[in-house]
Amino acid sequence: MKTAAMIQTYPADITLDRELLARAIDALITCSQACTACADACLSEEMVADLRTCIRTNLDCADSCGATARILSRHTGYDADLTRAHLEACIAACRACGDQCEQHAGMHEHCRVCAEACRSCEEACGELLTSIA
Repeated sequence: MKTAAMIQTYPADITLDRELLARAIDALITCSQACTACADACLSEEMVADLRTCIRTNLDCADSCGATARILSRHTGYDADLTRAHLEACIAACRACGDQCEQHAGMHEHCRVCAEACRSCEEACGELLTSIA
């Protein structure tokens, strides 16, 4: 809700759908946090060696989501090509992380929660990407 309110205060014209933009930013921030927390939770598991790929994928996705959220929050000198590239990369990161976490979701609740956040983020970014492509 706060993201949408902040976007509404922007004094210049935003060429993107403000509702889709706010939804994507919120999903990106949520996903970044979930991936960071999931990576940390994986490090606490007894079988941490079996979770190396999951941890790496979590951290890559968290970084991608964080960077994309920040880029989407800036509109002065907007560059549609850069926005598209980041959304595409973030969608790929969310898909990979969601797939990886789903493999462990039966044993680790944190992976199940993270996979859900990744799927929601992938969807929100996809909708925004479709609106600008």
